[in-house]
Amino acid sequence: MEGPPGSAAAGPSYTLHPAKYSCEDILFCVDVDNESMVEMKNTGPNGRPITRLDSIKQSILLFINAKLTMNPDHRFAFAALGKTASWVRKEFSSDVNAAFSALRGFSVTPLGGHADLTQLFRIAAHEAKKSRSQNRILRVILLYCRSSVQPHFQWPANQKLFTFDVIYLHDKPGPDNCPQKVYDALVEALEHVTEYEGYIYESGQGLQRVLFRQMCLLLSHPQQRCMQDDLNLPMALTKKVPTTDSAQGEDNLRVSSQ
Repeated sequence: MEGPPGSAAAGPSYTLHPAKYSCEDILFCVDVDNESMVEMKNTGPNGRPITRLDSIKQSILLFINAKLTMNPDHRFAFAALGKTASWVRKEFSSDVNAAFSALRGFSVTPLGGHADLTQLFRIAAHEAKKSRSQNRILRVILLYCRSSVQPHFQWPANQKLFTFDVIYLHDKPGPDNCPQKVYDALVEALEHVTEYEGYIYESGQGLQRVLFRQMCLLLSHPQQRCMQDDLNLPMALTKKVPTTDSAQGEDNLRVSSQ
């Protein structure tokens, strides 16, 4: 930028060169533990209960349609997370009907126990190399639903080949769960593996609109993102009710400092 002619205070000039951003290959990994069947506060037609898994499927379709409106060359694939990750649809595609068919293929796996992200990261790293060979980038979006099971992984600290985003749906803190510890473990995983700025959002409210809003925030392209702490999103309006100091914030997880 240049100052007016003859201006002694004119700073150095600069030129902002146009840059082309890579198309994305996006791998959705959906938690299929029993807790994915927890009912949301919303209900469907005729009062039919809506589960977390139902809401996740709807939010993914919302995301895909919006993303393809921005750029029809983005592609999507699907995996499920039980005790470890496995493919649901391995072929990356821009076909919405293929995505709809893949989402119908998710089924709950009532195994319980641990959640190992290592295989998910192996799959992502392998696919990321193929994406790069086509001048594309890979992103993994994990939708996690367990309130007391901390995910774990084994992965080299210097191998960051893909972007990693997380949405965490959980119960409120209680004697039988520890969503704060789970959230901290997810933040650790994100910071350990993500190539570009990864975003993590959580909700214990059980509201579809919160999930949909968070999914829309993930529409941002990894190569165009600011730091999550710099988003400066407006606070949601809440009803003012008298609360004690001990009750304030007990249902909210700590904001990530990533």
